[in-house]
Amino acid sequence: MRIVTRPKQRAVIARELMMVSRAAHVLQRTGLAMAGAMAGTFVAAQLAKGHVAVFGTLIFIATTIVIGAAGFYLGIDIPKPAMRGTGRIDAVELMSAGGIFLAALAALVSVYGIVFDEIPPRAWEFVIGSWWFGGGIMLATAGLVGRQRPAQKAAAISAGPIRDQRLRR
Repeated sequence: MRIVTRPKQRAVIARELMMVSRAAHVLQRTGLAMAGAMAGTFVAAQLAKGHVAVFGTLIFIATTIVIGAAGFYLGIDIPKPAMRGTGRIDAVELMSAGGIFLAALAALVSVYGIVFDEIPPRAWEFVIGSWWFGGGIMLATAGLVGRQRPAQKAAAISAGPIRDQRLRR
């Protein structure tokens, strides 16, 4: 590690570190999106083996994969809200946790069915599809709402007088 004494050099090094950190974050999120797409592929393959014509269409399969990629990209790494002593449950965190559980459960059941060549009864096909789509939508919604919180807080702080009691100290 080099020792830097000049402010201009410190700023350059800080910018370089920030760019590396951002690149690592994008790489991580892309990996999560690929995992979601892969899980969506397993769910689509399992449902396509069934006897429901809609589940075998290209539109359905592509939608399943896209929902998996978007849900895992947006819903896994949600910014945490500022800690408050309100005793409230964070709905965004609960939605993200429920979404990942449902999506992972659908993927697990689908992989089991593919590996052991099992075709679930028609009612279970709809249940597995509901778990997947419900979980993916919950993940994407939680990610979008969770990312809006910091933007809303920053806009409120910059728009007017300080309203947050923690910032007045």
